[in-house]
Amino acid sequence: MPLSLVAGLGNPGRQYQDTRHNLGWVLVDAFAREKGLTWAYHSRFEAELASWQAADGRTVYFAKPLTYMNESGRAVAALARYYRLAPEQVAIVYDEYTIDLGRVKVSASGSAGGHNGIASVLQHLGAGFVRYRLGIGPKTTPQMDLKDFVLGKFSASQHSLLSDSLPHFLKGLDLLLNSGIEAAMNQLNRKDTTTTPPYDTDKA
Repeated sequence: MPLSLVAGLGNPGRQYQDTRHNLGWVLVDAFAREKGLTWAYHSRFEAELASWQAADGRTVYFAKPLTYMNESGRAVAALARYYRLAPEQVAIVYDEYTIDLGRVKVSASGSAGGHNGIASVLQHLGAGFVRYRLGIGPKTTPQMDLKDFVLGKFSASQHSLLSDSLPHFLKGLDLLLNSGIEAAMNQLNRKDTTTTPPYDTDKA
């Protein structure tokens, strides 16, 4: 089933800019810039929305929920209901601490894995949506609380690694939207799809 909605997860507010938890927003913002899309606020969805025409003529909506991470599913479900989309037509772009920084994985099932945004999407939308998981791991200090880690900011060298990885993330998202989940999984989930420099262990 072709994708028609892509939601990047994050938290609104200047204090959350450049935090690991906002990486979903970073990618959908970058995709919008690359494609020349314009964001507009829609109060009924509690989200910023942009639209894009895929190669096959299909309209794909991009969303940035403004509900804060823990209530992301409220905005996503409202959009899905309005556009009459099944969960399988929705992709969620978000940060994943169990994946190394600079890597991306695509999946269509699983638990929330401790991610409150995904837990909210599961609660409000249901299972079956596509997950575009952007690595932010490993935790810089193993004993660090997960909340403190995801709300921490990237160091300068981590920013550099992300900048180098961004074209790979964008190509992967384009592949997912134009060729489907199987093609994206086959290419992006292989560890040799990108050469990732050693992870910077400096504290953010």
